Amino acid sequence: MENSSGHAGAQGSSPMRFIFWLSGPLSLFIILANLFIILGILCNRKLHGPASWFFLSLLSADLLAGAALPFIPRMQFEDSRGYHICFFVHVAPNFLFLALLANLLVVHYEKYLCISYPLHFHCFWVHRWVPLCLLLTWVLPLLFACLPVLGWNHWGPSSNCSYHQVFPTAYLYLEIYGFLIPSILAMAFMSIRVLRVARHQLQEIKKVLRSVNQGQGPSELEQQLELRHAKCIASLSLIFLVCWVPYVAGLHVSVLAIQNRSFIDKYTLLILTCVGSSSAAVVPITLGFCNRQYTQFWREVVAKGCAGCRARCCERGEAGRQQGGTSQSGASCLQAEGMAPAPS
Repeated sequence: MENSSGHAGAQGSSPMRFIFWLSGPLSLFIILANLFIILGILCNRKLHGPASWFFLSLLSADLLAGAALPFIPRMQFEDSRGYHICFFVHVAPNFLFLALLANLLVVHYEKYLCISYPLHFHCFWVHRWVPLCLLLTWVLPLLFACLPVLGWNHWGPSSNCSYHQVFPTAYLYLEIYGFLIPSILAMAFMSIRVLRVARHQLQEIKKVLRSVNQGQGPSELEQQLELRHAKCIASLSLIFLVCWVPYVAGLHVSVLAIQNRSFIDKYTLLILTCVGSSSAAVVPITLGFCNRQYTQFWREVVAKGCAGCRARCCERGEAGRQQGGTSQSGASCLQAEGMAPAPS
């Protein structure tokens, strides 16, 4: 009897160790990367505007979703948790990922309005009522996530804690096909519209440049603009393929697993859940690192640190020269700092 119970405990602990080693490093990376970008925005006073507040809200939601990432795969297991703990363990991560999608949708919408309507952007309610918009971005996902708590569940007096008891099938279908996938499609549509507007503006700029150059070949500025536009297209396409496709695929596999529990192996479902959830959580990090303004503070800190290191090296070289060393080291340091001309 003891051997059989010990064997069952080993089997139960093996998936938990697997989840920890798979989702733990991903969760840590998401948390640290979001903290890095958040501090970069807060320490840069030039970024204290509506667009930055929306992005800070997105990064905060992403940080919390990254912290909840290890709990997402555990929903596949049943245990004997109580009613309140069971609902908190299931509802809280679901709310955080819904808030992440809602904040991403608002950030894309704000950027779409800013680029598509640059002259009338300040008249839209998203810009005029930033606190209200941020409040709705968090409250609406919270209300939807709390529907199982309010009674839409399959919990019974002798139920074990599992997502089958907490989330009804109709609720999961409504969440996936009524909110998550439409939000992703809406973000893709707005990104395509932004690229079309940028392409139109690029064509207008190229016409002006060609009229100024009077029939000459493409200038260096035109080539740089074309390269930047191509990079934007490549970046958005890569984000969609690497981040959203695994997430959508994981959602569909979860739906199939709900319909037929023997459809897919449990470990395969765990891997798809971890990869899909983490790929969605990486989107705000990618957007943050692609914007040079959000990392400008850290680049300035690194530049100042490198300048300080070079200055200390020059001081040491000068001290060594005064103590009888060669003068070449001091001159090379001065040249590195731009204080002395290079030898001809």
